[in-house]
Amino acid sequence: MINHLVLNCAPKKIIVYSRDELKQSQLAESTDVKTAEEKGVLLRFFIGDVRDRDRLKMAMNGVDYVIHAAAMKQITAAEYNPFECIKTNVFGAQNVIDASIEQGVKKVIALSTDKAASPSNLYGATKLCADKLFVAANNYSGKATIFSVVRYGNVMCSRGSVIPKFLEMQKNGVLKITDKRMTRFNITLDEATNFVEYCFGIMWGGEIFVPKIPSYRIMDLAKAVNGDCSYKFTGMRPGEKLHEE
Repeated sequence: MINHLVLNCAPKKIIVYSRDELKQSQLAESTDVKTAEEKGVLLRFFIGDVRDRDRLKMAMNGVDYVIHAAAMKQITAAEYNPFECIKTNVFGAQNVIDASIEQGVKKVIALSTDKAASPSNLYGATKLCADKLFVAANNYSGKATIFSVVRYGNVMCSRGSVIPKFLEMQKNGVLKITDKRMTRFNITLDEATNFVEYCFGIMWGGEIFVPKIPSYRIMDLAKAVNGDCSYKFTGMRPGEKLHEE
């Protein structure tokens, strides 16, 4: 995302705000700093949590555009730690809204998930709540700050997703699959990045943008990763759906 912004959007400054110093360090190392410097882009890395409204407000000082991507995303972890999931995904979303309005941010896009459509697990339910908060925030801001939501499916090869897991499992010759009937919507990281940028350009405030993206069958994906592996079916996890919407 940072390299895309540097190369395509001509920002004066990019601020990364998260609570994980290791991932920030890795992100800084993977970013083309030289290109950013040549284009006059200042990169800043803030350690902080969306649960901390005051720290958020400090980080948003002088900011025009915000992409809210922070969330507790692992379905099983959310099911077994519901209080923590709600604090981050719901209360954290409200903190982002409040800080954005107070600091006069122009546009805010929250990243959501297909699991927020008819949610069957806590993660999806908290993201649905967050989506509704961001849509309603336009009434509170008087449109001085406008808020919209981008909702898409699984990001291919993202951290913790199925493809990296399959690639690791194939080393042992066995792929663990919850249910062979399962399907999932899929989007690449570049497609997701381009879609968010596009939505910033057309948003009026209050939209939930949903891209038209393909879905795959889990067994087709497993065979594409390694057709020679055997399969072990483990059963659906708590809160999991056969088919997303």
